[in-house]
Amino acid sequence: MSTPPRLHWSHVTVAGQPCEVFTPLAAVPGRALVFLHDLAGRPLSQADAVRSAIEAAGLPTIAPLTGRSWWLDRIMPTFDSGVTPERFVRDAVVAEISARLGVQPPGIALLGVGMGGQGALRLAYRHPGVFPIAAAIAPALDFHLGMRHAADRDDGELFDTLWETFGDVERARQDTAILHVHPLNWPRHQWFASSPDDLDWHDGAARLHGKLVALGIPHEAVLEPAAGEGQAAFERRMAAAAVAFVVNALDKESRRIP
Repeated sequence: MSTPPRLHWSHVTVAGQPCEVFTPLAAVPGRALVFLHDLAGRPLSQADAVRSAIEAAGLPTIAPLTGRSWWLDRIMPTFDSGVTPERFVRDAVVAEISARLGVQPPGIALLGVGMGGQGALRLAYRHPGVFPIAAAIAPALDFHLGMRHAADRDDGELFDTLWETFGDVERARQDTAILHVHPLNWPRHQWFASSPDDLDWHDGAARLHGKLVALGIPHEAVLEPAAGEGQAAFERRMAAAAVAFVVNALDKESRRIP
């Protein structure tokens, strides 16, 4: 693994799994971020736009590196033979944040991109008491459709772990983030952004927005780019917007009376 290129970054092992850690010198106490990477497995230290926004905000962050795990609550041998990716984040990463940074829920937010974006939302829907804040950029929500069309895609091998895990498109659909939305128990702060130019994943984000609106669940969704803005530029701009949302939500949580 290459060395992160900036100060205050380090590599650690959490429950046998590699993670990147950002520990700014002047962090606001009582808040931390878990960053979930995309399908390509790009480390946060190499994701320039998101990393720069996190650094500018001075937000302590742990970023697990789990491969093509999709952050599911299912045993995936390519990740770990005994612990699911979801439980690893829910238990081991949260414990590491408590021990290393002195931060506990509800002061822990989730942020992800692509595969990690759906992971952030899915984890927050399943554990809103632990993760009351979730932000997602270009979330890959309908991963079952990726499985369905894998044979026709040049990058179809990216969905191999899903086929190995579920073996069936319908079984995978039933475990997608949208179907984990509970009408009475949801994360207090959720934000996601998706561009219509993202032909693979935008429809899923639009469907999630529609479901949340129908259920009356508060959220923020950015589903249209600025005029003339391409997908890459949109996602760079959304990196700053996502981190700003997280910081604002952490401020609100710090003032919330239990």
